Amino acid sequence: MLIYIAKRLVRMIVSIFVVSLITFILLQMAPGNFADIARIQSGAGELSPAQSQEAINQFQMRYGEDISPPEQYLKFMWGAIRWDFGPSYKYPNLTVQEIIARAFPVSASLALISVGIAVLISIPLGVFAAVRQNTIGDYGSMFVLTAGRAIPNYLIALFLILLFSRTLGWLPTSGWPGFKQAIMPVASLTVGSIAILSRYIRSSMLETLRQEYITAARAKGGGFSAVVFKHALRNSLIPFITIVGPYLATLMTGTVFIESIFRIPGLGLYFAQAASSRDMPLLMGSTIFLAVILMSMNLLVDLIYRVLDPRIGFDTTGQR
Repeated sequence: MLIYIAKRLVRMIVSIFVVSLITFILLQMAPGNFADIARIQSGAGELSPAQSQEAINQFQMRYGEDISPPEQYLKFMWGAIRWDFGPSYKYPNLTVQEIIARAFPVSASLALISVGIAVLISIPLGVFAAVRQNTIGDYGSMFVLTAGRAIPNYLIALFLILLFSRTLGWLPTSGWPGFKQAIMPVASLTVGSIAILSRYIRSSMLETLRQEYITAARAKGGGFSAVVFKHALRNSLIPFITIVGPYLATLMTGTVFIESIFRIPGLGLYFAQAASSRDMPLLMGSTIFLAVILMSMNLLVDLIYRVLDPRIGFDTTGQR
């Protein structure tokens, strides 16, 4: 186990450097830079002239034209190793790590609430569809879930805004935290999450119900509920966790469209602003942070496998 974890940690470190290098190269290939965009935005009124000039001065001082791109990358990564991403260009009074510390709890709480509600609904719904396979209930639920999966969450968000804010006037369109402010963004994420997770639990349950030990348990007189929930459901949760873990990690590190639409100050909103303004430290820092969260969650999922099914082991080559 320890050898497996050590090998995974080494692969994580290498992968993080690869992700950071690809992100930096794409930023170098993108047209324009922060200094040029800041000048344009200061004329449009988004940044004051003083803020724009301060940000430009920091940009030129840290990563000016006299510093080559490889030197820029190495300088940034040396700071990243020490958890020092430097100040944001767009928010010169804040460091990137301060922005992440401020924004990540917002995105994490939004993700945990949405996925938690989705799991509570998707497990019984997926089990119902599996045990009622090829019935009207199965077809009907899968049709609704497929439609929910096909509709992007930002379209669901816009529909909710038109219905509950513009037409009925019940809910505010922006703000965080607050119960009323959270209803529409949570609902926008939960609908798609239920569609994804329910289909996975249904497929996993169908495969488990066809196993010989389930047939043997039924033949020995095991009740339907006991066989389904005590034996089949537990083993079906193993592949289910495969999608829940990384999916939760993705939402925790920012949902760009939802946070932008509802003006939620999470990582997604800051990431979108960093991409549009070429805020290299903020974009690089949030990307590296996303990679760390995703890879850590994948490792945690593999370790949870062992708890759910002790028969699953790890060899010294790092393979499950």
